[in-house]
Amino acid sequence: MLFIRSAVFNAIFYLNLIVQMLFWTPLFFLLPRKKAWFVPKFWAASSLWLQRIITGARSEITGLENLPDGPCIIAPKHQSFWDTIAFLPNIPDALYILKRELVWIPFFGWYVAKMRMIPINRGSRTKALKQAVKSAHELMKDNRQLIIYPEGTRRPPGAEPAYKYGIVELYAQLGVPVVPVAHAAGLFWPRRKFLRHPGLIRARFLPAIEPGLSREVFQERLVRETETACDEMLVEAAISPNPPPLPETARRRLNELGVVMQSNKSQTG
Repeated sequence: MLFIRSAVFNAIFYLNLIVQMLFWTPLFFLLPRKKAWFVPKFWAASSLWLQRIITGARSEITGLENLPDGPCIIAPKHQSFWDTIAFLPNIPDALYILKRELVWIPFFGWYVAKMRMIPINRGSRTKALKQAVKSAHELMKDNRQLIIYPEGTRRPPGAEPAYKYGIVELYAQLGVPVVPVAHAAGLFWPRRKFLRHPGLIRARFLPAIEPGLSREVFQERLVRETETACDEMLVEAAISPNPPPLPETARRRLNELGVVMQSNKSQTG
C-alpha cells in the first residue's frame, strides 16, 4: 500500500501543478503581483492537502508569531521538496533566490518573472552572491521576506551540518532579522526517493536572530539554534508510535544523542 499511495501521490502532485498552472494563467497575469500570490499559495496548500489524504502525512507548522512584520530573511533547513512549498501559504510576500535556468522553463519561468524573484548564474559564486545581495536589497524595500536555504542543497535528516557562507553575507549586508526554520520533513518526503511516508511532519519558525551581530556570532547562533531544534524533531519522530524509516544519517545522529530506539521499523532505511 505504501508503494501504491506514493505512486498515486507523485502522479497527482505533478498533474495538480500542470492543471493549476494552465487553469490560473489568465487570472494570474491579469492580477497585480501581490494579489496574484493567491495562485501559488493555493497550489502549495492543495499539494499539502493531497499529501495528507493520499499518503497520510499531515503538516503542522508552528512559531509563525516569530515572523517580523517587515522584511526579513527566512532560513529553513533543507531536506526535502516539502520544505520548498510548505511554508509558502504562511509567508506574506516571499522572495526566492533561484537558478537562472529555471526562468527559461515555459509557464514556470513566466510565473517566476511575474513574482519578481532573484535568478542568478551559479557559474561564479562570488558574482552570484553580489548579484543576490544587490537584488535582494532593492526588492526587500517592498517589505518582502527572502527565503534562503543555508546549506544550499537538500541534505538527509541527521546529516552533519554544512552551512554555506552566503546567508552570513546576506545577513551582514541586508541588516534584517533572520528567522531559522527547523523540521525533519526528510523522514517523510525523502530527497531522491520515490516513497512518501505517513506521519506528522512538524516544522517550527524559531525566534528571529536580530541584525547587528558579527558574522561569526550570527553563524554560530544560526547553526546551533537550527540544529538543536532539528535534533528535537528527529528524536520526536523516531520515538513516535509509528515512526518513519530512518536513513543511516538519522540513526547515527540518534546514537550520538543517546536515543535508544524501541521499534524495529525505525531501524530500517
